[in-house]
Amino acid sequence: MTQKKIDRYAVIGNPIAHSKSPLIHTEFAKLTDQALTYTAELVELGQVKNFVSSFANNNGKGLNVTVPFKLDAFELATHLSDRAQRAGAVNTLTLKDNEVFGDTTDGTGLLNDLTKNHQQTLKDKTILILGAGGAVRGVLEPLLLESPTSLVIANRTVSKAQQLADDFSSFGNISACGFEDLNGQQFDIIINGTSASLSGDLPPLPDHLFTKHSCAYDMMYAKEATVFMQWSKQQGAEIILDGLGMLVEQAAESFYIWRGVRPETKSVIEKLRTES
Repeated sequence: MTQKKIDRYAVIGNPIAHSKSPLIHTEFAKLTDQALTYTAELVELGQVKNFVSSFANNNGKGLNVTVPFKLDAFELATHLSDRAQRAGAVNTLTLKDNEVFGDTTDGTGLLNDLTKNHQQTLKDKTILILGAGGAVRGVLEPLLLESPTSLVIANRTVSKAQQLADDFSSFGNISACGFEDLNGQQFDIIINGTSASLSGDLPPLPDHLFTKHSCAYDMMYAKEATVFMQWSKQQGAEIILDGLGMLVEQAAESFYIWRGVRPETKSVIEKLRTES
């Protein structure tokens, strides 16, 4: 009797050795009693299509996609979810019957971390997002669907922020501005969608941006508090969060897409927090 092959999953990127995805998905598999393997795979530039084809032919069932291959994944997908199409990005590929299904789970990951793990209500809140890159584009739709009073995108290049505001205007009250235009404004929730704080930089933000019971959220995470988190503390933000929960929650959404079962995330977040 031939032994049944175990379903294979992986995350692809370049570089990739730093990825926490194998640890996260291995924990999910244990928690949900799923038989699978999950590895981190370094793919050379220009080789994504060849790798995906080879992986699918060797019992590969799904892939997470990180920098710099999200656009490659978007173009490679033979089918796109509605949210991936609107976000213009893909971080989750499902491989089935010679078809490649593309989805994005970043927005759901951020939303679940904010609302479920940290009990933050977005309805009727004022939200500021810093940055206008791909990371921000991927989270706008789920945030707007929570019906905030307003969502403002601030960016050095205002035209980039304005393009995003235009693209997602049908989902809610969204606008764009430069950092200097934030003077005199206040927000309930400020989300840093730039990677600048990891390199010790901070956008030129004015003081007094936070309301009384405000929340600061950095989509990045590191062992130490990021520059944005440190600044938020100095500015009197009541709740200050990093993006580790978002990482685990977006992985949980990918796992659900692939396996049809939603893993518990709290213990995995805690495990990563203590081990990182």
